[in-house]
Amino acid sequence: MSRDGGATEFHRYIIVGAGPAGVQLSYYLHQAGSDYLTLERTEAPAEFFRVFPRHRKLISLNKVHTQSTDPEIRLRWDWNSLLHEPADVPFGKYSTEYFPHADDIVRYLADFQRYHQLTVRFGVDVLRVEKTDDGFLVHTADRVLRCECLIMATGWGKPNVPAIRGIEHAVGYEVMETDPARYANQRVMVIGKGNSAFETASAILGHAAMVHLASPRPLRLAWNTKHPGDVRGQFGAVLDSYQFKTLHSVLDCVIDEIRPVGDHFEVDITYTHADGETATLEYESVLRCTGFSIDTSVYDPGCQPELVPSGRMPTTGPDWQSTNVDGLYFAGTLAQARDFKKASSAFIDGFRYNLRTLTTLLRERYENAPLTPGTVAADPDALTTLVLDRVNWSSALWTQFEFLCDALVVDDATGEVRHYVDLPEDYVVSRFGDEPHVYAFSLRWGRDEYGDVFAIERHPEPDRAKESAFIHPVVRRYSHGELVAEKHLLEDLLAEWRRQDRHVDPLRAFFAEQLGG
Repeated sequence: MSRDGGATEFHRYIIVGAGPAGVQLSYYLHQAGSDYLTLERTEAPAEFFRVFPRHRKLISLNKVHTQSTDPEIRLRWDWNSLLHEPADVPFGKYSTEYFPHADDIVRYLADFQRYHQLTVRFGVDVLRVEKTDDGFLVHTADRVLRCECLIMATGWGKPNVPAIRGIEHAVGYEVMETDPARYANQRVMVIGKGNSAFETASAILGHAAMVHLASPRPLRLAWNTKHPGDVRGQFGAVLDSYQFKTLHSVLDCVIDEIRPVGDHFEVDITYTHADGETATLEYESVLRCTGFSIDTSVYDPGCQPELVPSGRMPTTGPDWQSTNVDGLYFAGTLAQARDFKKASSAFIDGFRYNLRTLTTLLRERYENAPLTPGTVAADPDALTTLVLDRVNWSSALWTQFEFLCDALVVDDATGEVRHYVDLPEDYVVSRFGDEPHVYAFSLRWGRDEYGDVFAIERHPEPDRAKESAFIHPVVRRYSHGELVAEKHLLEDLLAEWRRQDRHVDPLRAFFAEQLGG
């Protein structure tokens, strides 16, 4: 019984939310035969994508034509499909557009849930979450459910509203009018410089008299940062318009105040890079495109999750568990704090792999189903072959670069190496911190400052592989949790790391040296 007297229904796992993360995690637990229940407040999956993005074009790639027949390789450029075996429900059956329509992902997720007969209870709004000694009570309108483990896959819960005097006069991205004609011949300020801001500006570029995108920090272009959540190339027309002085501009400034004056708004700004210069600018419309934030209103005081300094998402440990609430896990977009602005944990193509790994970690903890590594001989040739086979094939290592890795744990007594796949590197360092001989191998980008990313000077010598700018394999050796050695392999245009002189021989020599030592 719950403390308020309502009858309780028990499940080992309760997932809240049936967006892409909730549906993907449901699939994994369903396949494992685990006792789970997924709750969704609306009547179908993917409620977020029924509304967003507002102009209905996704920024997630849908590269249907690759010439590869290997489903695993094809997933490297399919950013929308959920993982399942056999892969007979790919997103490519729903759209062949490179940047698909948001309605296509809505149809896809609904069909995926029905096809796999996932246990999702629709029309159930979670009103309150309560921590108990042995798990959680999940309060809904008509019943209380109990679980050992609670996974929140709710996605963003509310708009992120910056602390600007007069921000209430700005119209939010979530409710703004999207018909470009609405802004004809208007001066428009768009607050924000992320993809939603550029999406909005791109839509009205040919109608508005003037569009200014404004925020304190310079914009981050995805082709510079290699983060798919930064501003994408398809919005380049906005930057063209700015550089060619068509009255459209991208402003680095602090917005001090927004105030209505007659039929327009006056906006006071302080430029960020202009020795404190200030200005008052006039606009007919001010639009807020500053992203979203977690909604913590459902958590009882006893299980309020700790948040990152911005307050927009929870902090999680190496296993995606809340840093301060035992048994509370986060999935999908909410669980991106550990690779924020780096890998792809905020997107389907990233968190689908995180959730596969999370499933194994949950089952190890709650169902006594230990991780089952493969084994390989502690031999330079065997390890070289294994590593190159994995980095040339795995879509998880490709998509979750610099976050997920494979671990090789050497047992010097037996001469064997345990091989664990698709683990977060910080989890590997933590879990195997007592081991003297551990390798973590993954794919990484060069992170030096290269200036013009389209005019990088390359150095195709194997001993300068660390200077590679493109994605390339990196093997790290840890001893008792400390990084003691690192080996980079040269980048390759087609991401095929098989050359004897550039990849095989240097990696074999690295393993021979480390194993010999």
